Amino acid sequence: MNARAIALLLAGLCVVTSGLLPRPAFSQSDSAQPSGAFDATPVGKVMTATGVVHIEHAAGVVVQVTAPGSRAGDTKPGDLIYRGDLIRTGTDGALGITFADGTSFNVTSNARMEVNEFVYDPNGHSNSTLLTLSKGTFTWIAGEIAHTGHMKVDTPAGVVGIRGTAPRVEILNDGSVKFSTLIEKKVEPK
Repeated sequence: MNARAIALLLAGLCVVTSGLLPRPAFSQSDSAQPSGAFDATPVGKVMTATGVVHIEHAAGVVVQVTAPGSRAGDTKPGDLIYRGDLIRTGTDGALGITFADGTSFNVTSNARMEVNEFVYDPNGHSNSTLLTLSKGTFTWIAGEIAHTGHMKVDTPAGVVGIRGTAPRVEILNDGSVKFSTLIEKKVEPK
């Protein structure tokens, strides 16, 4: 090979490998990247898992959770969630996720959720989240991104902006959506 071909080969190799290295921050902030593209930076982690849970990473990897009595290789508490992940629970499945901004998310049986966008830098000002809930029941306590007004949840009925609360969304089989806010009941001492 001549020198030009070798130089082009090395330049191409550098470009390809630079795209494979993970970014150092616990965020996904490349807004030019398509939402379905796999990003190797985690945005959350599994805290609890029961029954059958499927987590399909944007890279096409499917992780199946079957708890308790999990086998080696099954998803377990501590496993990571990435932008672009599609999460589905079976008839006996449930999943608890904590995201990098402190959002605590619970997914119940027969649910489907996609992590479309998640950008969080504790020192940044461009943080945002977009989650698509298409089936099932979900409850969560909003974290830091919601306080800035940039947490959005897409449902079959429309997109909901979350501003720092504890919502519950139930998507029924007919596509209708029930939305409520969880309220902490104060009990006065007697």
